[in-house]
Amino acid sequence: MPWDAIFGYANLYAMLCWSVLAFSPKREQIVPYLFYAGCGVLALTYAVLIVSLMAGFISDGGARGGPSADFTTLVGIMAIFDTPGGASIGWIHYLAFDLFVGIWAARNADRRGINRIIQVPILFFILMAGPLGLVLYLILRQFVGTKPENSLVPS
Repeated sequence: MPWDAIFGYANLYAMLCWSVLAFSPKREQIVPYLFYAGCGVLALTYAVLIVSLMAGFISDGGARGGPSADFTTLVGIMAIFDTPGGASIGWIHYLAFDLFVGIWAARNADRRGINRIIQVPILFFILMAGPLGLVLYLILRQFVGTKPENSLVPS
């Protein structure tokens, strides 16, 4: 499996999606397509790769004989990410979920009337450090823009 190529193509695709999200002039018309063509394609890629890997149809590209991969111990998680396949699949997981959060934050900010110039740095933080960017947006929206009737709902 050409894990370097998969990793590179996934990164390029995600960057294209993030560029469209940040800079599209009429975002509300673009977001449904971006949601399915961006998050959906990344999630589908992740699903196909993880199922294929777990079923033994493809190799993770790692050396044999190391610690066994599992989700219950730190050593097991390190073993998962210590192979080209594990790292690539894990990265695609991050790309899909960060884009999902970015789309939500951008739509929410648009609905609250938060200027795009303010949104772009927040979207950058969501892309680069997902939860940190989300926290920054949640703090920002308390002080900038209009508040909907029920401002506690994460709509």
